Amino acid sequence: MAAHWRVIDPNCPSLDPGSEPGPGPVSEEDTGGIVGLGHRRDATGAASPVPSRFDAPAPGSGPAVGTVTAPGPDSEVPADPATRWGALAGYGAVAACTQLLWLTYAPITTDSARHYGVSEGAIGTLANVFPLLYVVLAVPAGKLLDRSPRTWLGVGAVLTAVGGLVRLPGGFGAAVAGQLVVAVAQPLVLNAVMSLAGGYLARRHRATGIALGSASLFVGMIGAFVLGAAIGARNMTTLLIVQAALAVAAAAALLVALRRPGPYAVDVGAPRARAVRRLWADVRVRRLVGLVAVGFGVFIALTTWLQALLEPAGVSADAAGVLLLGMVAAGTAGSALLPGWAARRGRRTAVILLSVAVTIAGCGLLAAAPGVATAAVAVGFIGLLLLADLPILLEVAESRADADSATLAALIWLAGNGGGIVVSLAVQGLLGHPAAAFVLLCAVIASGLPLLRGRWLDTLRWSDPVSVSRTGDPS
Repeated sequence: MAAHWRVIDPNCPSLDPGSEPGPGPVSEEDTGGIVGLGHRRDATGAASPVPSRFDAPAPGSGPAVGTVTAPGPDSEVPADPATRWGALAGYGAVAACTQLLWLTYAPITTDSARHYGVSEGAIGTLANVFPLLYVVLAVPAGKLLDRSPRTWLGVGAVLTAVGGLVRLPGGFGAAVAGQLVVAVAQPLVLNAVMSLAGGYLARRHRATGIALGSASLFVGMIGAFVLGAAIGARNMTTLLIVQAALAVAAAAALLVALRRPGPYAVDVGAPRARAVRRLWADVRVRRLVGLVAVGFGVFIALTTWLQALLEPAGVSADAAGVLLLGMVAAGTAGSALLPGWAARRGRRTAVILLSVAVTIAGCGLLAAAPGVATAAVAVGFIGLLLLADLPILLEVAESRADADSATLAALIWLAGNGGGIVVSLAVQGLLGHPAAAFVLLCAVIASGLPLLRGRWLDTLRWSDPVSVSRTGDPS
């Protein structure tokens, strides 16, 4: 049976139904020495014919390499390998557990301090260590994943489970040690979402897969608050056992799924030196980083200061907590559903523009008429759309088809965390003037609009050539 190849003209869109436009013109070096249609330059510099997909094979030699044959009435049409959703499910479970363990003590800070006999500030440190270590470890973890994604994602899963188990002895020292272990695991897990989707999911499923993988993070956050409220610090041992059991089960499921390489995994070459510098030289990478920094920065600032900004309007801390939980829940739904639809319809830019408009309208509403009812409407719609932007941008980044995809994911996550720190600090200076703080958030989110010019998110025309696998799926 003839090999099944995808034929991509370097200067034209792919002929595959429903595919995105091709990568644009490429150089002679990029095409392996091909200098013209049907010719290749050899070691002496002379051009020689290259067998085309229309060339007849020599007698008795079988079909030519790359031949495209029309199926006969009794022939079988080769099919793409099946998407392995089990790998994504295992990944989502481990990713959710990293957030579950991160925020274990956040909803029960006061009671946890009393349980361990330490200050509330010390309990806060158990959560604050995560973003601090991520900043330090994000790029090194990305480089490790680019070299061996299955191995290092497996290491991240094991460390997540080990961190949950280390906390079980019950003392504050064990809690600190366990949180540190999980904090080291987190960048190995978060940075792998694009690599895993590219290796285990068919192209048509990757937008949905990345969306579900990203949404699992918010599921873990919600789970931390639900379990904290349901079990509480008075039953701290039970709470830690339940969370450790979930982490162990998730890690086991992912390790089983990772035993075999993904059917769409393609050797795109070893990660090259100076990956960060090379990635940053791509204007589209800089645009992605800017969009994530702006959008996630506004989201983190809202989740950090919403209660303080609404308190002058008479909104209680309990009510603000419910509003935040609703915002994250809406964002979880949006992250799971909208990115796949946007990719299929070519509406990535439209969805992000809508999220910007809704965020400006919502923050404007909170500046003009703060209250429980207006906040419920505003943060619900902001969460639904704004959190969906992250998996959309990650899916665009995955389409870059590069040997440094995990390093690129690290840059994107770093941008989100960095944007959150900067915007949160700016809002902190305006806590005494809530209306001005909400207007500032409007200005921050609007600053990302110039990065959306040209609808480049919908064409995916990267400067680097697209790698083509033998299964016919670019990776």
